Amino acid sequence: MQNPPPSKPASSGIGGLDPKVAAALSYIWIVGVIFFFIEKENRFVRFHALQSIIFGITNTVVMGVLAVLAVILTVVFSVGGALAGGGLGMLIHLLVWLIWLLFWLVCLALFLGLIFAAFKAYQGQKFKLPVIGNYAEKIVDK
Repeated sequence: MQNPPPSKPASSGIGGLDPKVAAALSYIWIVGVIFFFIEKENRFVRFHALQSIIFGITNTVVMGVLAVLAVILTVVFSVGGALAGGGLGMLIHLLVWLIWLLFWLVCLALFLGLIFAAFKAYQGQKFKLPVIGNYAEKIVDK
């Protein structure tokens, strides 16, 4: 009796890519957009692609708002610091520096979240980002 031929691993509809690789690559934002519209069958890939799209949009909005806020506060506090002078001026400049530090820390946290999600997708796990993951899951499951 012959053994059946080894089963071929499931592939996505994206050039025969392994679904885990396709899901991880989808966290490159534009790749996620392409994969979401090309892949019609594999819900794992579609979920991670859509989660990437929503994350990218959210990231863009959050970073844009923080950048505008940081610039406005920098201008306001710099003018105030120049007028205040002395110890108050130093305190205002420290506050401006802390605002920009917060901006870059948020940027780093969002980037690390993206890397973590891609890593989990590559491991074959359906890792859901807070709020975004539930929303993506509802859309993909329709």
